Amino acid sequence: MKNILSANWIKSPKLSQECEICYTKQFSTEKEVKNASLEITSLGTYVARINGNRVGDQVMTPGWTAYRKRLQVETYDVTDMIGAENKISVGVGPGWKGRYFTGNERCAEYFLGVRETALICALAIEYADGTEEVIVTDDTWVTELGKNVYSDLYNGYKYDPLYVDPKPMDAVVFPKDTNILIDRDGEKIIEQERLEAKEIIITPKGETVIDFGQNMTGYVEFKVKGNKGEVVTIEHAEVLDAGGNFYRDNLRSAKAKAEFVCDGEEHIHKPDHTFFGFRYIRLTGWSDEIKKENFTAIVVHSDMKRTGHFECSDARLNKLYSNIIWGQKGNYLDVPTDCPQRDERLGWTGDAQVFIKAAAYNYDVERFFLKWLADLRADQRPWGTIPHVIPDIFDCDENSSAAWADAATVCPWQIYLSYGNKELIETSLQSMKDYIEYIEMQSRDGIWCKSWHFGDWLNLDASDVGKCDIGTDKDLIATAYYIYSSNILIKAMKLCGEDTAEQEAKRETSILAFRREFMADGRIKPEFATQTACVLAVHFGISDNIAETAAQLNELVTECGHLKTGFVGTPYLLHALTDNGYAETAYSLILREEYPSWLFSVKMGATTVWEHWDSLREDGSMWSTDMNSFNHYAYGAVADWMYGDMAGINVDENNPAYKNIIFKPVTDSRLDWVKASVDTRMGTVASEWKKADGKTVYIFTVPVGSTATAYLPDGEHVLKCGVNEITV
Repeated sequence: MKNILSANWIKSPKLSQECEICYTKQFSTEKEVKNASLEITSLGTYVARINGNRVGDQVMTPGWTAYRKRLQVETYDVTDMIGAENKISVGVGPGWKGRYFTGNERCAEYFLGVRETALICALAIEYADGTEEVIVTDDTWVTELGKNVYSDLYNGYKYDPLYVDPKPMDAVVFPKDTNILIDRDGEKIIEQERLEAKEIIITPKGETVIDFGQNMTGYVEFKVKGNKGEVVTIEHAEVLDAGGNFYRDNLRSAKAKAEFVCDGEEHIHKPDHTFFGFRYIRLTGWSDEIKKENFTAIVVHSDMKRTGHFECSDARLNKLYSNIIWGQKGNYLDVPTDCPQRDERLGWTGDAQVFIKAAAYNYDVERFFLKWLADLRADQRPWGTIPHVIPDIFDCDENSSAAWADAATVCPWQIYLSYGNKELIETSLQSMKDYIEYIEMQSRDGIWCKSWHFGDWLNLDASDVGKCDIGTDKDLIATAYYIYSSNILIKAMKLCGEDTAEQEAKRETSILAFRREFMADGRIKPEFATQTACVLAVHFGISDNIAETAAQLNELVTECGHLKTGFVGTPYLLHALTDNGYAETAYSLILREEYPSWLFSVKMGATTVWEHWDSLREDGSMWSTDMNSFNHYAYGAVADWMYGDMAGINVDENNPAYKNIIFKPVTDSRLDWVKASVDTRMGTVASEWKKADGKTVYIFTVPVGSTATAYLPDGEHVLKCGVNEITV
C-alpha cells in the first residue's frame, strides 16, 4: 500500500445516504502494460469493475473495522483487465455505514465525520518500457446515483436496471487524513457455498415460499424476466410459524427485503452491498413461473480454513455439531456477530469470548481474530473499559460488563493456546492490563461491585422469563470473571518476562473476598446458590473446596433434572461437571432432548443454534419477538467440550499450539463411538474411541514433531508420533 496515500477522498455532491453511488473514470493506455494494481477502500462497501469486469472475488469489502482508526485497503492485480481504452467504475453502498450512523451527529464521527459514502483508490500501471502511471481519485472522476437505488444492511435493497441518473456530477474532494489506512489484516469475505432450493411451499395464507433447508447467512441469486416495470420482491425469514406461514417478527425492524425492477429482459441477479440471515424466502409480485432451479442461496462468510471435525454414534449429537458449524459460518462474516438476521448483527464481545475455544477447534480463526482484536484495542477507552460491541458503534459505553469485556483477555490467550502466537500476547498485554486496572478501580475490598453487567444473560433462574439479566448475583459473576481474567493476565505477563507478584497478590485478595462474600464451608451460600455460581467457582478455581462445590453443582442439576444456565454459565457447565467426577451428569445434559437442552432445538428441526433454549416452543409458539434469533452461536460453545472431553483432544498451556497434546477422552455407555480430528500448526491431531467386546479401543494420531500423553482409565500413556491404538 503506497500509491493510495497520494490519492484523494472523493464523494458525490448529492447528499445520498441510502443508495449506491457509482464513481467512474475513463483513461487510455498507449503503451504495452507490464503490471497494473488497484489499491482501494471506501466509507461504505464497494464493488469495483474495470471495463465491465468485476475486480476480485471478495464481497462486502472493505469489511468492518474501527473506522476512526483502522480502514482496510485491498490491493488487486488487474494487469489482465487493462486495455487501450478503459473505464474504471466503483459502486459504493452504505454497507456497515448504514442505519446506526445516518443523521447521528456523534456517530457520524465514526466515519470521519462523513455521513455519505466515499471512495479513495489508486490504479498504478507499470509499462513495458519501465515508465509508470498512477491514476488516483480526484475531482476529475464522475459520480452518479447507481442502479441500487436503495441499499441498507438491514432493510435490504432495490435494484433498477432501467435507472440512469439524469445528472451525473463531478466528484467532490474532501480533506481527510489517510493515516487510518492499513493493508487488509483480516480474512477475505467471499461466497463459499451454493444451496439449491429444496421446496416450493404454498402456505395456508396462500404465500409462495421457498425453503432452502438450511438457516444460513448470505443472499439469493435468482433468475428473473417479468414484464417491464414490474417490481418483484424477495423477503427473508428463518422459520415458519405454528400454522406453517412465513414468519419474520423476530427480525424486529429489519425489513430484510430484496426488490428488483423488471425491464422485460432476463437477468441473473444477486446483491452487492448487503447480506441476510435466512432459510426461507417469500416471493411477491412475480409474473414469471416460479421454478426451484431459478433460485440459489449463496453462503457468505470470512474465508477461514475448516480444521475440526467431530462425529459420534448418536445422530442427534451429529446434527447438533452440524448446527454449531453453521452457526459459526453464519456469524463469522468479518466480525464475530451475535446474529446475522435482525436489526443488530453486531460484534458482541460476550458471544465472541465464550465461543472462541470452540471456534478455534472448528476453523483456523487466527487471522480472523487478529483483525478483530486490533479493533478491540482501537476502540478500548483510555481508562480501560471495553465496549459491549466491537467495532463500537454505540460510542457511549462508560463501563464494561463482566464476561463481555473479558474478551480482551480470553480471546488473545485462546489464540495463543491454539496457534502459539506469542506476538499477539505482547501486542495485547497493555490492553489486558488497562482492562484489569479498570476493574480494580470499580472494586471494593476485592469485590467488583461498581458497574452494571449483563449477568448470566438468558438464564432460567429468573421467575420472569422476560428478565434476561436476572438470576445469578451480578457481583458474584463480575468478581469471578475478574479472578479468571486476572489469572490470564498473570500468565501473559510471565510469558512476556514480567514480574507478577503485585497482580498475584491482588488476585488472591479477590479470591478471599469471593469466598467470604459468597461461600461457606466450600459451598455457595444458599442465597447465591445457582448452577452458574457453582460453575464459576469450580471452573475458575476459586472455591477452597472444589470437590464440595462441584458436588453442590451436581445436586442443583440433578434436583431439577436439567440445566438452568445462561450465556455465562453454559460454556463451562459440562466442563465443571466432567472435570470433577460427574461426567455421567454432563452426558445426561447433552443427551437430554426435552426443553431445556441442546437437543431440544435439534428435535424441533433447528439447523443452527438458537438464542434461547426455547426460541421455538413445542406447540409452535415463539419465545418472544424482541430477542429471538434462530442463528445465535453462543450456546454452541459446547462444541469445545465435545472435542476436548468426549473426544479428548486438548492443548497443553505450557506447550501450546499442539506441540504437546493432552488426550483425555471421557466415555459414556450411551455412546458406541466418538471420533474427532483437528488440523493444527503441527499437523492433524485425531482421537477416536469405540466399544468392542466389553472393552474400549482408543486410537490416537500424533503429528510428527509433537509429543502427546493419553490419560485413560488404566493410567497414563506416553504416545509416539503416528497412530497409537490402546485397548482398555
